[in-house]
Amino acid sequence: MTKSVICDIDGVLLHDNQLIKGADQFIQGLLERQVKLVILTNYPAQTPQDLHNRFASAGLEIPDSCFYTSAMATADFLKRQPGNKAYVIGEGALIHELYSAGFTITDINPDFVVVGETRNYNWNMIQLAAKFVAEGAQFIATNPDTHGPNMSPACGALCAPIERITGRKPFYVGKPSAWIIRAALNKMGAHAEQTVIIGDNLRTDILAGFQAGLETILVLSGVSNEADIEAVPFRPNHVLPNVAAIDFL
Repeated sequence: MTKSVICDIDGVLLHDNQLIKGADQFIQGLLERQVKLVILTNYPAQTPQDLHNRFASAGLEIPDSCFYTSAMATADFLKRQPGNKAYVIGEGALIHELYSAGFTITDINPDFVVVGETRNYNWNMIQLAAKFVAEGAQFIATNPDTHGPNMSPACGALCAPIERITGRKPFYVGKPSAWIIRAALNKMGAHAEQTVIIGDNLRTDILAGFQAGLETILVLSGVSNEADIEAVPFRPNHVLPNVAAIDFL
């Protein structure tokens, strides 16, 4: 039986906006066989349309409907919680998803403080977010990643001062949380036992899949290498050099 597929982007399919060798044939093969597919990213600042354009620029056409981001997952998570007002530290893609889910974006008595990624982080944002969390707003973050390329601060780093001030840790929606995997499964109507996750990062992709009960494939074209496997208390089901070497889906 052909398994459903959850696949990471950076280090698996793309590197610096260039296709990793064999990624186009791999994804085209899945699409042609109509395999259930979610391309999953912790990065919350791009919409599915943005991601479609990013891949198209690299030479690969992927339907918008295949993409699922931590911003989308955050909106899906918050829809299940009481409250509809959010103070947001993030870019347009996250704000768009929250608006689409029916949330009011406000700095007056919010039910949630939601942190994503932004280059416009400032003292006022930290102060307001900490104040709202201290007053009882739920603290939610799109993903726990601390940094991106060239040590650019990511969501986990932006949450750190708010955590230190309030003593409260956010709920991180993105990988390695099993929640985003469950949400991705729901999006494509698949079950964990019939789904494989492909990633390049042991501590996010593979750990998330392990925690959600998925078969896991670590590709060595990105963050983690074979030596890193010995440093974690779980094992990927398969270790391959890149997606081009996956011949059993």
